[in-house]
This record gives sequence, structure tokens and C-alpha cells, in this order.
Amino acid sequence: MARLIVTMETMHAAGRRNLPPVPRNAAEAASGPDLEPAIELPAGTTLHGTVLVDAGQEFVTRLRAAAPALAAAAGARSAVVREVVPPARHRRARCRLVLRFADGAEIDRTFVGERRRPGTTDPNALDAEVADWLRAGCPHDPAWLVADADAPDGLAVDITAWLARD
Repeated sequence: MARLIVTMETMHAAGRRNLPPVPRNAAEAASGPDLEPAIELPAGTTLHGTVLVDAGQEFVTRLRAAAPALAAAAGARSAVVREVVPPARHRRARCRLVLRFADGAEIDRTFVGERRRPGTTDPNALDAEVADWLRAGCPHDPAWLVADADAPDGLAVDITAWLARD
């Protein structure tokens, strides 16, 4: 059976330093050489092949890849996801989306989602929620618009508040 060998290294001012292998516990040592050792990954991290992928980076990649679907939901010619900030316990998810329409009009809108840790709920939620808002005709209501100094017009659509409107 193939074994996965994970090496780690650190970077510092003097250059690279290879770290020694992590010692195996007695149960792993007794399991024999033909069994693959269990690898403990940091919370929110997955293993794809031999590449560690952070849940926050997956969130960013997924939202950037959703740009064509978001353009279609808005009836726009194209869309660019200019900024994505993954959710965390201490911060809300953010997505800045620029839509370009066939007539040359452009909409630059920032969306914020709920505070949650990546991987604790549906990781596709924000892009689907933004698409729902776009399909609804981009409604504006003070109840779900929030001040946002980083947004181009100073306002962001609070998707969580919009979903709670019913």
C-alpha cells in the first residue's frame, strides 16, 4: 500500500529549515508499515492529493469561479468578483462583485454574509444567496443595506438580513 510522506519546512531570515518528522504514537507504530498513518490536519483544512487546501482559500476560489453564474443571475454580460473575504468567527464574509451589462452599464456592489467559520455550514451559501438577490432584481431596502467604508458607494447588501426579510 502506498504511504504518504509529508515533509514540512519553515522559512526564516537565514533561509529554509527542514523540520524533523513528527513522532508516531505507540498505536501507529504497532500498526505496521503497510498501513497508512493518520494525518491530523488543522481545523478547516483538507487534503487534496498531496496539497493542503485551507477552507478559507476554497471559499475564495469558489466565489471567484461563480462569477459567470452571478452574471447570468443578474442578466449581465459579465461579472468579476473583485474581492472575497472568507467568513470567520470574528468577521463577516465579504464579496465585491462588478457586473457589466450589454448596454455598457456597470454595477459595483459589495455583499456581506453572516459570521461563521468556513466549513461549519454550507460552503456554497454566499454565492447562492447573492445569485438569489440578483435574480430578485437587486432590491434595495434600508433594512438590509449596511454602512461599509470599503464599498465603492459606502453601502453593502447584508445578505443575512435580506434572507430574514420574510
